[in-house]
Amino acid sequence: MRLGLPWRRNLGGRRFQALAAAGLLALATFLVPPLRLSRDGMRLLAVVDITGSMNVRDYAAEGRPESRLEAAKAALRRLVAGLPCGSQVALGLFTERRPFLLFEPVEVCADFAPLDGAIAGLDWRMAWEADSRVAAGLYRAVAMAGDLDADLVFVTDGQEAPPLPSSGTPPFDGRVGAVRGLIVGAGGYALSPIPKFNDRGREAGFYAETDVQQENRFGPPPADAEFREGYNPRNAPFGNAAARGTEHLSSVREGHLKDLADRTGLAYAHLDGPASLAGPLVAAATPRPVPGRLDLRPFLGAAALILVLAAFAAGPLRARHGRLTLRKA
Repeated sequence: MRLGLPWRRNLGGRRFQALAAAGLLALATFLVPPLRLSRDGMRLLAVVDITGSMNVRDYAAEGRPESRLEAAKAALRRLVAGLPCGSQVALGLFTERRPFLLFEPVEVCADFAPLDGAIAGLDWRMAWEADSRVAAGLYRAVAMAGDLDADLVFVTDGQEAPPLPSSGTPPFDGRVGAVRGLIVGAGGYALSPIPKFNDRGREAGFYAETDVQQENRFGPPPADAEFREGYNPRNAPFGNAAARGTEHLSSVREGHLKDLADRTGLAYAHLDGPASLAGPLVAAATPRPVPGRLDLRPFLGAAALILVLAAFAAGPLRARHGRLTLRKA
């Protein structure tokens, strides 16, 4: 009986119990299946304006000026990285008057690397025309998102080039609110110069007033046309003087973008930094349940490791505490 007592004491000891529990936890990492669960994901079409005014550097990153396009890309990459697995994202770009779909929705976890790389690779040199008819492009992007059964994220500074005619914003022919999503206004609120590039793609200064169309003279003239210099109802309905304005400078056209949001049923948010899209998009987009799972193995393994460390560290800690107590005595 006396020979059995040490074994019984060992079996009842805390170290043995901790090591036994750690062994059971380690074994469970091979046996416990992942927990199946459901969570809200998203299915998005992200369309990015790549027209010339998006090259304006009125953002900053790491203490250096950053263009609107680069700021938009950084925000979209952060957004995609934060979406739950099972969410899907399609990518398009906008220039002239229509969006161009680069690829249909892909799953954000399985296809994260190519999706993130595609967003990072967006460049103003992909534009096929210099115009920027934002309203027309947005309306087509809404229709495209509807065809893809996706919510829309449309990133633009809202600067129409050429400017809108005197008749104003063109009407929206779609059903208001049929597509949910977000118009993201990129750019500062103060007017800034627009970088100008030569035919080799190298920056060559900024656009001047005479380089940019300052007024849209298609369609009927404005109400004050008859008071303009050189007005002639037949030969010079807009007057004969060159138009003056600030279209060669750029700022986020927030009023115009909010009007477009009201016309289409989308929400509006200003791009304030890389982390500024998630909150407004959650409020504006359609929650879509996606299957998911929670892998318990890392937690079980971590708990087993903690128990093993505690079992072997307890003895030296008690011995050290005893020596300190004797010294004080």
